[in-house]
Amino acid sequence: MGLFGSKDWNVLAIIFERKDLYRVNGQRAKGGNATKVRDGAKHHARTIYWAVFDQKRKFLEGEAGPGANMVDPQIVARLQKEFITNMTVQMVLGLLERGEMTMAAKPLGWTGYPKVEYAEDDEQ
Repeated sequence: MGLFGSKDWNVLAIIFERKDLYRVNGQRAKGGNATKVRDGAKHHARTIYWAVFDQKRKFLEGEAGPGANMVDPQIVARLQKEFITNMTVQMVLGLLERGEMTMAAKPLGWTGYPKVEYAEDDEQ
């Protein structure tokens, strides 16, 4: 919180794009708008996991979102465990903290994606 108790948050969400690709969306928000941004991330239909940080990178809150039902529970648990140490999350958080951008999004670089199953070609 700021000098007079105003919110200055970085809200990040991992969004389901497809089975083998998730996206890290982040937004810096202040004051009453911070709560609206958090609630938007929290309730977005494809949010797998969301988190709120202050400007000193202190974790304030976070949990699985509605999109968690689109992936295996083990993936959600692993994302939650590895969230703050993930390089893509760190990059997006850094951009927001430095004030370079108020919104940022990057594809999630992560080794925990489920293996893609390819159908065998029937014609040969």
